[in-house]
Amino acid sequence: MSETIKAQAVVDALTSVATMLETQRDYLTSLDQAMGDGDMGITLAKIGTALKAYATETPVNDDIGQWLAKAGMAANKAGPSTMGTLVATALMRAGKEVKGKSSLTDEDLAAMFTAADTGMQERGKAKPGDKTIIDAIHPAAAAFSAAVADNAPLAEAGRDALTAAKAGRDSVTPLRSKVGRASWVGERTEGKVDAGCEMFVLVMETLVD
Repeated sequence: MSETIKAQAVVDALTSVATMLETQRDYLTSLDQAMGDGDMGITLAKIGTALKAYATETPVNDDIGQWLAKAGMAANKAGPSTMGTLVATALMRAGKEVKGKSSLTDEDLAAMFTAADTGMQERGKAKPGDKTIIDAIHPAAAAFSAAVADNAPLAEAGRDALTAAKAGRDSVTPLRSKVGRASWVGERTEGKVDAGCEMFVLVMETLVD
C-alpha cells in the first residue's frame, strides 16, 4: 500500500541531508584528497549551508516539484563545481518528476530517484563501473524502485536502497577511477573509497534514519 509523503517531510529530509553535508565536511575532504583532488567536502558543506537556508526561508506553496527544482538552483549557486552541478541536477530532475504535486506517493519517490540517477549520468558523462557517485546511486535507485513495485513499506524500500548503495560503493573501491580529476592519478586510486559514493551512502543513511 502506497504511503503519502507530505511537503513538510520533504523539507525535513532536505534539511537533515544538508546538516549531514556540513558535519561530514572534513571526512569527505579527506577521502577526496586521497583520490588526488580535495575540495569535495568543502563544496558540499557550502551546499549544505545553502540548502538549510533555502529550506528555512522558502515555503513549498503546494508544489514540491518546483520547490525541489529551486533547491537545485540554490545548490548550484553555492557550489559551482563538478559535484555541485551533479547535486543540483539530481534535485532539479527529481523536482521535474513531481512538478505541481502537494504530496508524494512511494511511486513518485521511485520516479524521482530514477530521474536523479539518469540526470547525474547524463550530466557527469559517467556510467556504472567508472568509480563515481553513479556506482552508489544507480543500484540504490534500482533497488528502491523494485521494492516499491513489490509494495514493500517505504522504510523497507529505503533500507534496500541503502544496502544497494553500500554494495555499489564497495564493488568499485578496488578499481581505478576512470572519470574526473581522480582518473589522472591512475593506479593510486585503486583500493580507495570514492568520495562521491561515500557521500551518497551518507545521504541514504540520513534519509533512512
